[in-house]
Amino acid sequence: QVQLVESGGGLVQPGGSLRLSCVGSGYTLDYYDIAWYRQAPGKEREGVSCISGTDDSTYYADSVKGRFTISRDIAKNAVYLQMFSLRPEDTAVYYCARRPSSDNVRVSWTDQSSYVYWGQGTQVTVSS
Repeated sequence: QVQLVESGGGLVQPGGSLRLSCVGSGYTLDYYDIAWYRQAPGKEREGVSCISGTDDSTYYADSVKGRFTISRDIAKNAVYLQMFSLRPEDTAVYYCARRPSSDNVRVSWTDQSSYVYWGQGTQVTVSS
């Protein structure tokens, strides 16, 4: 069965850092676009970052550019989101999601309907 499992969330102070992990099972993450989304209480789910399975291009929401970095480890079948300079507004449940790269060449990485598989989410709380 295809599964995506997130981990690495927790409670950090403003300005702190965390590294989130998304580990796949039942398939390999290469050749698939992997995106990170987040949802804060009372707000809609929003795209945070994405790494392409075709050419390893990366994409980021304006709110996290320069602070977050997405990367892939093929050997461990994992995608990571390294987060620096965390702010209280980064507080949310973070999800990873998968879609086939070849089927979504002209589909925006922020199109949630294009992602078929989603993880269970990991909580990130930024507070002093």
